[in-house]
Amino acid sequence: MFAVAQFASAFFNSASSPFFALGSAIIDLTPPWLKDFAIATFGTNDKLALFFSIAAVATVLSALIGLLAKRSFALACTAIIALAVVMSSAVAARASTSLLDITPTVLGAVAGIGILQWLSRLIAATTPRPSQDADASGPSRRTFLLSSALTLAAAAIATGVSTSLAASRNMADAARKALRLPRPRTKAKALPAGVQIDDPNMPQFITPNRNFYRIDTALSVPQVDPAQWSLRVHGMVENEFTMTFDELLDQELVETHLTLTCVSNPVGGDLVGNAKWLGYPLRHLLERAIPQAGADMVLSTSHDGFSASTPLEVLSDDRMALLAIGMNDEPLPFEHGFPVRMVVPGLYGYVSATKWVIDLEVTRFQDKAAYWTTRGWSERGPIKMSSRIDTPRPFAKVPAGEVVLGGTAWAQTRGISRVQVQIDDGPWEDAELAAEASLDTWRQWRFAWKDAAPGAHSATVRAYDSQGLLQTREKANPVPNGASGWQRLQFTVQ
Repeated sequence: MFAVAQFASAFFNSASSPFFALGSAIIDLTPPWLKDFAIATFGTNDKLALFFSIAAVATVLSALIGLLAKRSFALACTAIIALAVVMSSAVAARASTSLLDITPTVLGAVAGIGILQWLSRLIAATTPRPSQDADASGPSRRTFLLSSALTLAAAAIATGVSTSLAASRNMADAARKALRLPRPRTKAKALPAGVQIDDPNMPQFITPNRNFYRIDTALSVPQVDPAQWSLRVHGMVENEFTMTFDELLDQELVETHLTLTCVSNPVGGDLVGNAKWLGYPLRHLLERAIPQAGADMVLSTSHDGFSASTPLEVLSDDRMALLAIGMNDEPLPFEHGFPVRMVVPGLYGYVSATKWVIDLEVTRFQDKAAYWTTRGWSERGPIKMSSRIDTPRPFAKVPAGEVVLGGTAWAQTRGISRVQVQIDDGPWEDAELAAEASLDTWRQWRFAWKDAAPGAHSATVRAYDSQGLLQTREKANPVPNGASGWQRLQFTVQ
């Protein structure tokens, strides 16, 4: 049932896959505490964990339906139809689907009933009649097992072929490969020498696209053809308008280096990355729209229905908030929002970094609520100053003598002026800071602990921003507005 539906979905909207639609519905209906647990436990593998969970549940349901069919084929068919109704509802609930997109699910249900009927007849033949020899069931049983194996193989092949078909029919992929980014009117400032600490265990100052963290609600990455993309700007504005991708390319684009941070990032976590972005300043877009008095929020909505609430003043001031089309000198990767996304300095991604963005509504916080706000998170998400130790790793074993510690710290829009390290319960000592690229990017640091004695030790890190404000020591979980506290890790000197 799932395999045929997945195969058929290759010929429809990418969101028509009941497997992905059902997973997305589960995400939407999952209570916030369970979402937080999944992200904290599985990190960027949370979607993979969900896929395995759905597959496990589907396997159990299949077995139960098979057992039910031995008692009543009609009831088993009713169970398949009920499952198809649930899956169709999940498909229809997706923001980018139409009624026609439930067709793959219907075809899958028909195939499921047909296969069930076939296998039921085969299993019935394994029970010898009174006039038959007791051993007569042997060949029939082998036939049933072989047929079941062939069914599983066919399902796996259909699923694999559907992936290839979807890729070959994907106009968005061809469009991305053919896209040549325009030259920016304002190029990003050249990175100063010394932004990267010379240590192979340190992360790269510019995070490669393939390594950039990904946290979003899309199980199936939207494949949006830029020729079909448009951005609607409306709501409490004097001038509502729609912008196409070609019109966006014709604007005065700018480049900037900017660090993005996920609100789910724990203290010392890796849900943070730094990249060079190319895009159009959102303040210019809003200047064209002319927000009305009383508006204080922009509700951005993505192709897959996700929404984020961004304070209007943040998008209207002189910070480099962009409607981005490029990432590290190439078009945005699909998983990072191709063809267009938002990047905003100083705010966690859940209130600002909408991928696959298609709608901007100027409104008020008291009138509208975004996706995560309705699930218990703060409606405004300013990034908290943070620092982490990248080397050595927790519980690492390092040789005695000089032990070099290194890490990163960030305080977007304010910058980092000082980082201190404490070994065990000793005095706080200043770390060596790498060069600063901008106030909107992270900053690397290095600390050499000389004459490290063998034994178990700990290291703690804290940072100061450009105004001299110390990073808070108070521990807080990511919910509802980001984690805080000083990272402390254990390691052993040998």
